[in-house]
Amino acid sequence: MLYDLRLVIFYKFARPSGAGRQLFRVLPASLRGQQQVLSERLTLTPAPVERHDFRDFFDNRVVEVAMPPGLTTLKIVMEARVSRIAEAAELDLSPGPEGLRTELASLRGLGPESPHHCIGRSPRVRPDAAISAFATRATRRCRTVRDVVLTYGLALHDHMTFDSKATEVDTPPEVAFALRRGVCQDYAMIMTAGLRSLGVPAGYVAGFLRTLPPAGKPRLQGADAMHAWTRAWCGIETGWLEYDPTNACLVGSDHVVVGYGRDYGDVAPVTGMLRLDGGQSSTHTVDIEAVKR
Repeated sequence: MLYDLRLVIFYKFARPSGAGRQLFRVLPASLRGQQQVLSERLTLTPAPVERHDFRDFFDNRVVEVAMPPGLTTLKIVMEARVSRIAEAAELDLSPGPEGLRTELASLRGLGPESPHHCIGRSPRVRPDAAISAFATRATRRCRTVRDVVLTYGLALHDHMTFDSKATEVDTPPEVAFALRRGVCQDYAMIMTAGLRSLGVPAGYVAGFLRTLPPAGKPRLQGADAMHAWTRAWCGIETGWLEYDPTNACLVGSDHVVVGYGRDYGDVAPVTGMLRLDGGQSSTHTVDIEAVKR
């Protein structure tokens, strides 16, 4: 699929801001055999006084900017054309839990793709007895790691209710799980926590999701969304498998990847520091439109 993406993030400050430095992880990734970025543009208004583009440890693309003082508004616009060619694999070549432990122990590398980074706790995903017990019950009859991922993802989808008002960006996954409500970020981190408790390396994926309007209804601008899902390491033969627990499906051509990490903190779209004296408000809209070839 060929997509045109447009993301707009708008901040309004109650009082003029001081100077600040921000990191943006919003540009789509180029992934061999899965996703190709054909064109892109990131625009900030007002313009920054400095800009530096680099890649972080997990090979995510990062734009670092220094903003001048005196801001009352800040608008970030990302536009890109992306070819997304990945489809969910159907063949199960993953080992059982014991085989996964053996294969994992045989890996010595600690590069960005190493599953060793996604085994234990991370800054925003820590062990939780309730999540672990739920994951264990849901997968007790599974014989392969791939089956564990799909079965647990579906059980979590059925357990939770999507509710954009139930949680905040810093709500811990165990709290969202107890509430049984949350957004895609919560679903992804709860699934990550549960898989890690089962010995399956799991990480967080940030990106965009193309949504389709109901039959006979026009497509609405801004109806698409920034999105998040989980990826799990299913052995040497299978590698990383990506699953979207919010929608109970394997990730395919409607998902556009921005970046990978251990949890949300590694791929948050906007981080950094901006000196403020007073409140702020923000909005964001996403449009993903399929391009006819």
